[in-house]
Amino acid sequence: MAVEQNNLIASDIEGYLKQHENKELLRFITCGSVDDGKSTLIGRLLHDSKMIFEDQLAAINNDSKKHGTTGEAVDLALLVDGLQSEREQGITIDVAYRFFATDKRKFIIADTPGHEQYTRNMATGASTADLAIILIDARYGVQTQTRRHSYITSLLGIKHIVVAVNKMDLVEFSEQRFNEIKDEYQSFAKEVGINSPVFVPVSALTGDNVVNASKNMPWNTDAPLMEQLDTIPLEDTVNLENFRLPVQYVNRPHLDFRGFCGTIAAGSVQVGDSITVLPSQKTSVVKQVIQPAVSESEMNVSEAFAPMAVTLTLEDEVDISRGDMIVKTTDLPDVADQLDVTLVWMNETAMNTGVDYLIKRASNVVPGRFEQIHHKVDVNTLEKIEASELQLNEIARCRLSLKQAIAFDAYADVKGTGSFIVIDKYTHATLAAGMIQEKSTVAANGQSAKEYSAFEKDLNVLIRQHFPEWGCRSIDDLLS
Repeated sequence: MAVEQNNLIASDIEGYLKQHENKELLRFITCGSVDDGKSTLIGRLLHDSKMIFEDQLAAINNDSKKHGTTGEAVDLALLVDGLQSEREQGITIDVAYRFFATDKRKFIIADTPGHEQYTRNMATGASTADLAIILIDARYGVQTQTRRHSYITSLLGIKHIVVAVNKMDLVEFSEQRFNEIKDEYQSFAKEVGINSPVFVPVSALTGDNVVNASKNMPWNTDAPLMEQLDTIPLEDTVNLENFRLPVQYVNRPHLDFRGFCGTIAAGSVQVGDSITVLPSQKTSVVKQVIQPAVSESEMNVSEAFAPMAVTLTLEDEVDISRGDMIVKTTDLPDVADQLDVTLVWMNETAMNTGVDYLIKRASNVVPGRFEQIHHKVDVNTLEKIEASELQLNEIARCRLSLKQAIAFDAYADVKGTGSFIVIDKYTHATLAAGMIQEKSTVAANGQSAKEYSAFEKDLNVLIRQHFPEWGCRSIDDLLS
């Protein structure tokens, strides 16, 4: 770590923390094929940014002699490859997270594995990222895993893609080779919906163009990788238009207080806003917006926005439970029990249609099953293939049928309310991750979804009116 930062921490820790408190936070991942140099790149970023403590550097120097793959030089990949099996094999297996900061931003890096069998780990790391660095070995160009990881980052809605063409030192820093890879990747990127990727030639091993500009590549006039990360705009990564608050907990410490707690998934809310609770469709007005704070005087605020954790109190006594969603009355999301989704299967036990699973979307858990696999996708050719089941790491478009309707948004609009995980109902193992695309046009009983939903909605209203003492909200509650 830089000497001036150490001095500031020693002399004024509160000042140091205040300095970093209001900086933008950028979460990014490194991905690509195996041995493209992802871990080495992160190690180089930390090392050349002076963000490695002296004891860490000493430990890495010692470990390099035992596990390193760089001869006498320090093996910076060992900073993030901490598992014994990773060091023995020289590969990344699990996602490793590291934090560092510059004068402009704070960063959380997720180093994800390149091997195909660990694709599920890569998807997990990408799920919270604002930006993805796709590494490409300059010797080999675009590989199968390059395409696979690029396709997954596109599916997960990562809007900012930086393509780092690594190991330029092994191709004599050739501008021609860099341009060949750039053209090859751009033609594939258009097919998966990646727009305007940023290309950076680097050598993570030697540090060329990572933090400091490279003298070996005078033909490259663009900024080094670190400067790109510091300046890429992030304003469009958070939806501040559509207010969505999945309720995680009802806070009832005494008779005079009932608060509804959760993390705002999108949008903003103010005192006085008219809100609707879904799926019950009860309405009220926001009375208080309360945030976690050091002192009681700082708890009540007039407005909160994503991704803040808040507690709302309402003007009326409204029945709200964990799993419900609070939204603005003027901006209601869709409510449905038949959904078209994209699924990334992450378990060695195959997915079969007609099998009951638990579907966890935000704080809501609903039984459901996949009625149909529309097609699975060959990530190498993007060909749509017919399938009756899904194996580990396969990606498909499916129709999901839920036991009860949920409020949702398309994943492209709001990640927090448009994503879900699939859980085994017996072992509670996580089986898959999914992204909601739209409401299905086919209902469970074969009617159109519009006709089925209207009938079900009317029936559920009658049940809530006539069986309030049973706590029933829907036909599924009544039957169970």
